[in-house]
Amino acid sequence: MKYLWCEINTMIRTLTSLALLSLFSLTAFSQNEKPGNAASANTRGQNNRGQRRYEITIVNNSGTDLDSNTKKKITKAFYKVYPSFAQADGYRTKRQAIFELSDKFEGTLSAKAGEIVANSTWLKNNLRKLEKEMMFQFSRNWISADTLKKNGYQLVFISKDPKLDPVLKQNLIDTYFKIYPTLVKTFNKKSTKEVLFVVDTAYKGVAEASGNRILFSSAYMSTHSTDIDVVTHETMHIVQGYGYGSGPVWLTEGIADYVRYKYGVDNIGSKWALPEFDEKQSYKNSYRITARFFEWLEQNVKPGLIATLDDQLRKHTYTEQSWAAVTGKSIDELWADYAKSPALKLSYSNGK
Repeated sequence: MKYLWCEINTMIRTLTSLALLSLFSLTAFSQNEKPGNAASANTRGQNNRGQRRYEITIVNNSGTDLDSNTKKKITKAFYKVYPSFAQADGYRTKRQAIFELSDKFEGTLSAKAGEIVANSTWLKNNLRKLEKEMMFQFSRNWISADTLKKNGYQLVFISKDPKLDPVLKQNLIDTYFKIYPTLVKTFNKKSTKEVLFVVDTAYKGVAEASGNRILFSSAYMSTHSTDIDVVTHETMHIVQGYGYGSGPVWLTEGIADYVRYKYGVDNIGSKWALPEFDEKQSYKNSYRITARFFEWLEQNVKPGLIATLDDQLRKHTYTEQSWAAVTGKSIDELWADYAKSPALKLSYSNGK
């Protein structure tokens, strides 16, 4: 029992720290209420990072009047806590939530994605504790939440998978602390030093990066436990931080896989390799096909080219003319040269 309470307290502290990360900072631009016993407050549009809005609808099933001051405090607590939870929670967490006050609910408060229920008597006497209680109750949706720090870098690791292999978990953590600082120093020194990993049972892809968060499919990772350089690819997306409309997807993904090839810790162990050239390929195929082309360019045309393009994408100065400006040839001309003589000497990491 003592261990259980220690674990719960750790989860509370973890969620509190998550709310402070810039990744989860959201602002409620405006708040509107609907007449009657149901009130709503929402953010209109998107914030300057393009993040979608969250909305609360307050439903009073307590049998007593709900005054405007209580509504405001509920709304304020919601926007302090729920966006943080939703960003950290994982795959497609509901962005509209019902906050219900009930005389019949036993306990203090329950909270899950899209649904919060509070005991009206407890709430009346504990409005000041609402934010902290919401943090605690939301954290109970996760199997574990750990905050790890090393050499000025932080990783918050949330698992929603009760069967997550502890060895796999540690390998993902180790890869982050080994690779991410190197990518930051090499490509973007202004990149955040606080990152969130979420292993989600509902996510059906492989992995994806959004803001400071990387979402992993527990199903994929459990069946591909050696593919730890997914971390290398996805953390590069965080370092890229290009924003919207800065360049084509094939270029962004090609750079991320190029970085996986150059900086990955164990591509051999995961049986990951750049494919041999095929005349049916195009530089727009993205991922490994594009990455091999980029390595060819680095070896045969312009060392440092990919870092230059990466910098331009981040500064939003990249155009189709960037290739000719840096190399003297267009991207199509470079691909034609590659197709004529695609041979490459490649070397892969083996985890040692």
